[in-house]
Amino acid sequence: MARHLLVICAAMLALSSAAFAHATLKQSSPDAGSTVAAPREVALTLSDKVEPAFSRIEVTDAGGARVDEGKVAVGGGTMRVGLKPLSPGSYRVHWRAVSVDTHKTEGSFIFNVSGQ
Repeated sequence: MARHLLVICAAMLALSSAAFAHATLKQSSPDAGSTVAAPREVALTLSDKVEPAFSRIEVTDAGGARVDEGKVAVGGGTMRVGLKPLSPGSYRVHWRAVSVDTHKTEGSFIFNVSGQ
């Protein structure tokens, strides 16, 4: 009986943690806070699969102008967006991800483009 109860509790715990999963940012390219040569895209790896229709990436320059190409490609837990040619300076990446279980997460970070 005690073993049966233990199995039921373990199953309930596993289901409850899956129900509260959020797509959190695991890795980005370029890295947050990094200084890089002008990248051609921003790629984000998230901890969960995301819904393409509700997930986005926007990249802006120091003046707030968008420098991304607009169309975000989503595959599983990865999101990518192409970039227009970037000049040296600071750029902000703002992302929003809606996981397949409908939880929304978002965040932002800055990367810098070197003058070399």
